Amino acid sequence: MFQQVATLFRYRLLIQSLVGRELKARYRGSILGFFWSFINPLLLLLIYALVFEFVFKDAKAKEPWFLFLFCGILPWTWFSSSIAESAGVLIAGGNLIKKVLFPAEVLPVVSVLTNFVHFLLGLPILFLFLAFKGHLHASALLLPLPILVQLVFTIGLALIFSALTVHFRDLQDILGHILHLWFWGSPILYDYGIIDGAFRMVLRFNPLAHVLVSYQQMLFDGAFDHWSGLFCAALCAILIFALGSFLFERLRDTLAEEV
Repeated sequence: MFQQVATLFRYRLLIQSLVGRELKARYRGSILGFFWSFINPLLLLLIYALVFEFVFKDAKAKEPWFLFLFCGILPWTWFSSSIAESAGVLIAGGNLIKKVLFPAEVLPVVSVLTNFVHFLLGLPILFLFLAFKGHLHASALLLPLPILVQLVFTIGLALIFSALTVHFRDLQDILGHILHLWFWGSPILYDYGIIDGAFRMVLRFNPLAHVLVSYQQMLFDGAFDHWSGLFCAALCAILIFALGSFLFERLRDTLAEEV
């Protein structure tokens, strides 16, 4: 694991360059270009406001419900997009991997960091609406904690899925269903606090659930008491990163042959 961290740090300038290239390529030929990074979350937030304030106005437990949703949707979009893109990134970057000195682990990390930038650019939109509705509190200063846990967790999974997909191409199709199931198994459309019984036990074993609850409490509730859950998620993130580093290193020599 430490070797993997050292490798990523050594190639930090390459990662920075590839992230910048990916961001530019994503909006190449677009009239509004990089402004879509702000417009997309704004439009998404306005859609949720319309749907849950006027259409499903009786199906809410917290007010304003669309803001509570967006506190979970924004980090979930970062996570799901990163995992989905990283699954096929080694196959798409086959020409680079076949170069002897190119560090293959850089590619899934670039996918995660590119979507991380979009997540960061969406936060000011969320902060603006939270402030307008009176839900922006000092607890938001704790936000770097769940962000760091999610970053480590996501990079670990990206390393795992990117390496495995090279050998098992069906995984890329299966992953869409896994993420769909994971979405419903995470407290995004419902409040973690009102869940009880067997399903609550299932949520406790979902590390991303604790990260999402942390976002919701810090941003929406204005008070954070989910320290034990976030700590467990942090331990899980470190284990997943260690597993991803180990698996990627074991499969490294076969990647160039299979892409």
